[in-house]
Amino acid sequence: MGVALAEHFNGEIISADSRQVYRGMDIGSGKDLDEYGDVPYHLIDIVDPGYEFNVFEFQKRFNDAFLTIQNQKRLPFLVGGTGLYLSSVLSGYQFTEVPTNQPLRDKLESQDHDELVEHLKKLTPNLHNTTDLLDRSRLVRAIEIAEADKVATQPSIVLPAIKPLVFGIQWEREKLKERITFRLRQRLNEGLIEEVEKLHRDGVSWESLHFYGLEYRFIAAYLKGETNKNDMIQKLNSAIHTFSKQQTKWFRKMARKGTDIIWLDGEGDVYQQALSYGVMT
Repeated sequence: MGVALAEHFNGEIISADSRQVYRGMDIGSGKDLDEYGDVPYHLIDIVDPGYEFNVFEFQKRFNDAFLTIQNQKRLPFLVGGTGLYLSSVLSGYQFTEVPTNQPLRDKLESQDHDELVEHLKKLTPNLHNTTDLLDRSRLVRAIEIAEADKVATQPSIVLPAIKPLVFGIQWEREKLKERITFRLRQRLNEGLIEEVEKLHRDGVSWESLHFYGLEYRFIAAYLKGETNKNDMIQKLNSAIHTFSKQQTKWFRKMARKGTDIIWLDGEGDVYQQALSYGVMT
């Protein structure tokens, strides 16, 4: 739908997906670049696996892409993806650029993992990125950023003023479950397991793959011999269903906080539904 609207309105796509930024993570992140045709896109295939891409960098790169598209008199379409990334733009999250704080790191060195988790939760009670709790280095970096945010006087990024029209596609729960299962089996048939094998062969550690989303996490466990293929597929499918419920909760929270989401019926022609809104035409 995003591509069709961009074609119609002389637009360009800005991806809001936290995994599509990585080169080589094509099937598991659902890039589907064959659908884009001649529509230009941004924030896809911009860093190598292992690079710690985060919401702050997303904001910076979104800002650059948005202004570039605007200066060309074209219309930006933010498409996808990761709820936190979407919220950071639509709700104007303010972040500051944080250099390494070696004295703080030295102080944290004596704390064990559980102590670091409690430290971070005290600093950020409404913690968004829970993957930071799984790895010590990410924990330390998150604490470093949270400590800096306490004393920051102004944000490092000034986001452009936007008046967004926000569309979401919704399905009946049972139909959505069918689509999720079909999509997973389709990706497996397209070579998802082989993609994860290649990433590891090219130097991406099993530990890193754990942080790149459910598909990479579960398939990595299978490739390590921790589970058999059938169990892996069943458990991965179930985990994606659970994740989709969490996404739904996130979007409801966005709506409660003031983001006006226009919900389109996935069973119908969502492109025509979007065009029917006067603001678009």
